[in-house]
Amino acid sequence: MPNKNPQGGVGVPTQRRCGTMDVHERLLRIDSAYRLARIASENNHRRFRASGLLAARPGITTIQIVVHVVHNTNEQSLSVAQVQSQIDVLNRDFRMRNPDVSSVPTPFKPLAADARVEFKLATVDPQGNPTNGITRTQTTRAGFSVDDDGIKSVATGGADAWPADRYLNIWTAPNLPSPQGPLLGYAQFPGGPAATDGVVILHSAFGTMGTARAPFHLGRTTTHEVGHYLNLRHIWGDDGDGCNGRDFVDDTPNQGSENFGEPTFPNVSCGNAPNGDLFMNYMDYVDDVAMFMFTAGQVERMQACLDSDRSAIGTAVQRVAEPVT
Repeated sequence: MPNKNPQGGVGVPTQRRCGTMDVHERLLRIDSAYRLARIASENNHRRFRASGLLAARPGITTIQIVVHVVHNTNEQSLSVAQVQSQIDVLNRDFRMRNPDVSSVPTPFKPLAADARVEFKLATVDPQGNPTNGITRTQTTRAGFSVDDDGIKSVATGGADAWPADRYLNIWTAPNLPSPQGPLLGYAQFPGGPAATDGVVILHSAFGTMGTARAPFHLGRTTTHEVGHYLNLRHIWGDDGDGCNGRDFVDDTPNQGSENFGEPTFPNVSCGNAPNGDLFMNYMDYVDDVAMFMFTAGQVERMQACLDSDRSAIGTAVQRVAEPVT
């Protein structure tokens, strides 16, 4: 069961768990179009990496976001300020402007990279009307399962997606139960159905204020899930502790399994001494305070995704990258 916070509402899990691979495996079983899209996606990334091609979007890509606030209680109807705090975190993390990037251990500092992706709340809805980029849906449901994507449909107590080729849809949820324990969030990899494309985040792991609760109160759950949306895998390759999993990125060290909490550097596994796991990466399972970087290889994979799988999303401008402060 989820933890209870001092106010008596439903709190967050004590360890990070993401349902993205559950969604991936379900779609692989039931959706032949998704299976073919995933093969094409990996082949494209392989060609992109092997050719050394520059990204077709050499500048900064800005992606419009709509946040569907699906709430069971009034507390879960997040304030505009809480939603904006999450957009601010995404912009810092994906542009490597987060102050804690300075905490990357010295051996890994050369790997840290600016993803060249920015985010903004939508200002125009699909019908051409002005919007603040936030929808609100009160639901009778106390929670939503990753198994059926119920939060993504009005018919099942959630909110319908806006067109996935124009907007990154993010749903905030009252609770995300699963047989393995409560989830913090999940995403759909590129290639899935448009009606369910996007990211789902537990309300108490969204943004940096309001209902956000430690240790997932710095907005990094959404950074992690948007990484999946842009085709990043978990850094350990989702093979348990087998040391054979792959995230299809060359500059992330092989590691045994996910890391939790706040590990101490170096954390060695799978013969990756002396530097050990890149546990401070956004695609591991550590607490928000302990994750603060993407690698250049992960940026390459995200940019390959924007050139192919998600070529319709976002607008690109040529702009000199600002220095990290």
